Amino acid sequence: MSPTPAAPSPHLPHLGDRPLVVVPTYQEAANIAALIVAIGQHLPAARVLVVDDGSPDGTADRAVSAGAMVLRREGPRGLGPAYRAGFARALLGGFDPIFQMDADLSHDPADLPRLAAALDHADLSLGSRYVAGGGTQNWSAGRRALSRFGGAYARFCLGLPIRDPTGGFKGWRAAALARITPETLRADGYSFQVEANFRAVQQGLVVVEVPILFTERRAGRSKMNPRIALEAAWSVPALRLRS
Repeated sequence: MSPTPAAPSPHLPHLGDRPLVVVPTYQEAANIAALIVAIGQHLPAARVLVVDDGSPDGTADRAVSAGAMVLRREGPRGLGPAYRAGFARALLGGFDPIFQMDADLSHDPADLPRLAAALDHADLSLGSRYVAGGGTQNWSAGRRALSRFGGAYARFCLGLPIRDPTGGFKGWRAAALARITPETLRADGYSFQVEANFRAVQQGLVVVEVPILFTERRAGRSKMNPRIALEAAWSVPALRLRS
C-alpha cells in the first residue's frame, strides 16, 4: 500500500496523549533495558508495557528496573496470546496511540516518531521493509527471499493491498485497534501480524506504510522455527476461509 497520506476514518476520535508501546518478550534480558531506554529517548511521552512469558533469564525484572510496566504471563505462550493480553491492557488503560514492536532491537525506536506522525492521517501505521526507503540489514539472501515470499503469499491469499503484511512494527489509533477486536484474533505465532492487518483492511481502516530499516537482532536467539513457519503457511489461507 502506498505511504501517501490519507484521511483517517471520520468516525474515529482524535489521537490521545498517552502513548503506549507493547513489547512481547521471552528470553530478551540482553536487549530489553536498552530498548526501553531508547524508546524513552525517541518517544518521551510513551510508557512501555512488556508482556513477558515467564522468561527464566530475568527479562521481566530487568524491564521493571528500566522503568517499564510488566505483565507477567504463565500458561499458554506465544506471540499472538502475548499481544492479545497486551492490547487488552492498553485499551483498558485508555492509552492512545498504541504501538507494537519486537524486543530484540531489530525495530529501531528512532522510527517511532514517524509511525506516530503517520497516525495523524491514518488509523494504522505499518513499519514497512518493502516500500521505497525501507529495507533489511545483515540478512542472508535466503532469509530475504523467504520474507519476500511470505509477504507475497499473504497478499495473494488474502488480497491485501499492503507491501509488508508480515511486519510487526506498528502504530494503532486506540479506536482502530478496538475496532478489530484483538481479543478475537486467533493466530498464535507470527501469522498474528497478518491476521491483524487483514482484519484492519476488512474493517475499512486507513492503513499507511512507513519505510523502516529492519536489522538483525543484536543478542539472543531468534524465536522463528519450522513449527512457527508451518503455522503461518496454513493459517493464512484459513483466514480467507473464515472470512
